[in-house]
Amino acid sequence: MENAKKALKIIAIIAAVAGALFGAYVLVKKYVDSKRVVIGNDAENYVSCSCCDDTFVSETVA
Repeated sequence: MENAKKALKIIAIIAAVAGALFGAYVLVKKYVDSKRVVIGNDAENYVSCSCCDDTFVSETVA
């Protein structure tokens, strides 16, 4: 009976560690994915540059 209790404790510890590692994995994956969306969102980060337009007229005096 004593060996069965030790075996169950060891299994419980292994399960707890595996659960904690899985939780950390999920949190890190969500964080990395959220950063990837911000970096990869070209429409949101677009800045127009009128100097590249064909109709651009400079306001500087030569």
